[in-house]
Amino acid sequence: MQSWAMPTVPNIAGKSDPLTLFDTSSQSLRPTSPDRTARMYVCGITPYDATHMGHAFTYVTFDLVNRIWRDAGHDVHYVQNITDIDDPLLERALATGQDWKDIAHREIALFCDDMAALRVLPPTDYIGAVEAIPSVANHVARLRELGAVYHVDQDLYFRVHADPRFGDVAHLSREEMQTIFAERGGDPDRPGKEDPLDCLVWLAARPGEPSWDTPLGPGRPGWHIECAAIALDHLGAPFDVQGGGTDLAFPHHEMSASEGQVLTQEWPFARHFVHSAMVNWQGHKMSKSRGNLVFVNQLRRDGVDPMAIRLALLAHHYRQDWAWTQQGLDGANERLNMWRAAVQRPSGAPAADVIARVRKALTSDLRTPEALGAIDNWCRTVGDDTSAPSTVADLADALLGCKLL
Repeated sequence: MQSWAMPTVPNIAGKSDPLTLFDTSSQSLRPTSPDRTARMYVCGITPYDATHMGHAFTYVTFDLVNRIWRDAGHDVHYVQNITDIDDPLLERALATGQDWKDIAHREIALFCDDMAALRVLPPTDYIGAVEAIPSVANHVARLRELGAVYHVDQDLYFRVHADPRFGDVAHLSREEMQTIFAERGGDPDRPGKEDPLDCLVWLAARPGEPSWDTPLGPGRPGWHIECAAIALDHLGAPFDVQGGGTDLAFPHHEMSASEGQVLTQEWPFARHFVHSAMVNWQGHKMSKSRGNLVFVNQLRRDGVDPMAIRLALLAHHYRQDWAWTQQGLDGANERLNMWRAAVQRPSGAPAADVIARVRKALTSDLRTPEALGAIDNWCRTVGDDTSAPSTVADLADALLGCKLL
């Protein structure tokens, strides 16, 4: 699948220290330790509606990871999926009378436009679930050979306890798992399952629903095995960072990690499981099911500068839930105007200190409010270094993804 265009990223003198991130699995701050090529998988959208601020916050967060690794001298192999066949998409098609493929194509195009506008660096591999179906079927067949898959009617389920480390990602009690599983697309009460937590890996063809012919029989993949298969195909395991919102820690990342670990007979599936917080609006988590959404493309149509949207997102640390407000967007616009005025001055304070401060803040678990504050402070100072304004503009672009000139 075609992603969006790669923006030009300026080079900054020097380089970042190793990036430290909070790992959900170990519940600790740990330095990432990539090889020459850093490898990251971030779960993509199900394209039945446009990009809302919760999506944008997640993808801007992991864009920072990408940029910091590059600033430290790494190449980055970044993989993102797009779940272009799943129940929510089919339900939207049924409710609106549209073809599910038309909805998916339209929303994927909107998402790519939004990501380009926000200057999110595109994935190296952008893989749709539909194009990955032959590979997913092969992985499911392999799980079956390993005794980790069984039938419920014509559907296939993964035995989560085929992985002795199941539960090590989210660290939830069994009761918590069953409750959340039911809330987030699982079916713990389905008759015939060996364990309520066992998850679907292959849905046999249903009347009136799309299906694909494979050696498993006609059908389509479950959600978790899709990401496990795509990550293994394009990154191998263990890779450096598995990313997404906190609502993906369980069941999605827990299940896909266990499937991957059974397939490879290796642990861990990813060295870091990193999760961005939820964005609230109108008193609740921003979500499609609730309908309380603020869309990136609508703000853009209303004339909001995408760089102000990005700064509004970066004003919050990625691990703290927060609320989208008009006041926050207004403050981001004021900051953007201040930054742009400062980098267009003929001279400014030397840039070495602000570069060091921004790098330190970002490499220490993406402390974006501190990074923004460092540039704010530089903008309020005066100096006679004629190269500093353009250097700070390059800094904001390279590490924060905020284009000022």
